[in-house]
Amino acid sequence: MNNKTSARQKIRYRIRKKVSGTASTPRLSVFRSNTDIYAQLIDDNNGVTIAAASSKQKDINAQKAPKIAKSKMVGEAIAKKAVELGVKKVVFDRSGYVYHGRVKAVAEGAREGGLDF
Repeated sequence: MNNKTSARQKIRYRIRKKVSGTASTPRLSVFRSNTDIYAQLIDDNNGVTIAAASSKQKDINAQKAPKIAKSKMVGEAIAKKAVELGVKKVVFDRSGYVYHGRVKAVAEGAREGGLDF
């Protein structure tokens, strides 16, 4: 691993020590690649992914929009799935990324969709 990824890995482990999801308040984990962004609701007690959304979904990918706008749509999509499952409160896991840009857009979209964190 190069220096940048190992530094992010250390940050991820530090965050994961403090942030843990349960069935009632799952962890909203964000993964950011160069082209896409992914969000998952995870129940760490059972080790299960409850719901997931990404910018590769047909309805989001069909939009010709910048990556930040698509990230906000991903946040709204994961919030919609969570509300359908009866989840209102989550804990946000930024996965070692700076809370800025696309990661922040996912969080804002999720908040607008009705999630509380």
